[in-house]
Amino acid sequence: MKPPDFNASCPLPIQQYSHVLMAHGGGGKLMHQLLENVFGKAFSNPILDTRHDSAQFTVPPGKLAMTTDSYVVRPLFFPGGDIGSMAIHGTVNDLAMSGARPLYLSCAFIIEEGLPMETLWRVVCSMRDAAQRCGVQIVTGDTKVVDKGKGDGLFINTTGLGVIEHALNIAPKNVQVGDAVIISGDLGRHGMAIMAVREGLQFETTIESDSAPVREPVRALIKAGIEVHCMRDLTRGGLASALNEIAEASGVKIAVEQKMIPVREDVHAACEMLGLDPLHVANEGRFVAFVAGTDAERARDILRQHEVSANAEIIGKVVEKAAPLVTIKSAIGASRILDMPSGEQLPRIC
Repeated sequence: MKPPDFNASCPLPIQQYSHVLMAHGGGGKLMHQLLENVFGKAFSNPILDTRHDSAQFTVPPGKLAMTTDSYVVRPLFFPGGDIGSMAIHGTVNDLAMSGARPLYLSCAFIIEEGLPMETLWRVVCSMRDAAQRCGVQIVTGDTKVVDKGKGDGLFINTTGLGVIEHALNIAPKNVQVGDAVIISGDLGRHGMAIMAVREGLQFETTIESDSAPVREPVRALIKAGIEVHCMRDLTRGGLASALNEIAEASGVKIAVEQKMIPVREDVHAACEMLGLDPLHVANEGRFVAFVAGTDAERARDILRQHEVSANAEIIGKVVEKAAPLVTIKSAIGASRILDMPSGEQLPRIC
């Protein structure tokens, strides 16, 4: 994948304004320059370029899907991504979990006074490039500047709108006994990439975040006629939280096998060093799918045809209608309850 083009020079005259000032959020000339020369220049499209208070657009026939998310990751840049690309990927992936084709995004920036203008420009360019790869347009937004010490650099909020062009009803309540549980790839890389940078941990290899859009493999499943009952992206709380949330929403018992869950050796070692369970660690380019048992192997093989889901595995099944419960069988055959993580193990990672 071609890296973002962080053009050396920010379009604002940084020799005069090398850092964001409170005045850049004050509604006057400096704010106008920021909006026109940074956000407007990077995100330009016919809808945004109308410069109206609200975006006006048409949508194709079908049901609409809408989602919103906020991103407060620290540090802003990490191996495999940054807060900008992650904001695009995360919102597009949320839409993909209902099988929606993403169309439009809104974007709001909360910027701390003193943020280097070049840092903001790098983030904006990364968002621009990620949106282009995902086939979405940023059509409206907002900018606020807060006092130094009140914003930790930069926070981003995005809202996504997509269209559902299929007849499937993909939702937790539709999970059925006999469904296969499939994960789209190895777990734990995003959380460990963030922690390695934040804590200055050194490993033999650099752990890169898995941050990536998953729309294409999801689209391939639907196009192939796979009977998809539910999908959930594995962000905060990781696989363990996702499975427990779905079990509770659908009133089922889910059983998975630990030996079938892919975790890279370097990620496993990092988790052991920090006393973490990779099944509780957040991901930014992974999802779990519940599909009809008869479609399990075909669904896995379809996912493996895409780079972002090349390591997809069938990890378990829905065993019965019962009090919500998730169990995991260890490599030696012992079963235990796989519960949600308690508390916030890795703060500020998404």
